[in-house]
Amino acid sequence: MEGLSERQYAARVGLSRGAIQKAKATGRVVLHGDGSIDAVASDTLRSEATDPSKTRKAPQPKLKPVPEAAVSAVGETLREQGMAAPPVGSGTTFLQAKTANEVLKAQERRIRLQKLKGELIDRARALSLVFRLARQERDVWVNWPARAAALMAADLGVEPAAMQKVLENHVRAQLDDLAEVKPDLR
Repeated sequence: MEGLSERQYAARVGLSRGAIQKAKATGRVVLHGDGSIDAVASDTLRSEATDPSKTRKAPQPKLKPVPEAAVSAVGETLREQGMAAPPVGSGTTFLQAKTANEVLKAQERRIRLQKLKGELIDRARALSLVFRLARQERDVWVNWPARAAALMAADLGVEPAAMQKVLENHVRAQLDDLAEVKPDLR
């Protein structure tokens, strides 16, 4: 036997034996005198006669580029847990990424549970509440000199208008100092 059998040639080119039999019947395979297949000549003939757009190609995995921010987030998560993080720019192994993903999911569940228990509050809601309380406090202090000046003036025996003016100046100075304070809710 000089060449390959149908089975051997089918295995070589990655086709079924039936496809090789059809190619043999239509003359798209070169045969030796004994009926065996001339592999080299048949490969050449098949490559010339085959339309490249109709060939099946092994599916290429569709890999999406991973943003550098995601890779650095994986590294930060692993470092937070005391695990070895990949060096910057070296890429992340699947195991490292999977570990970081599981850690992040556990952290997210813990945060959700803390929120349900009432241990965590919404940041926007907290800022709104602080702002509203500060505004109420400011309004109380702005009106205080008018209420307290007459009482203090009577106790001290001074003119109420002068007392109110002095109190208003001091209260406004204090409120101006407090206006610079910004709540830091991290």
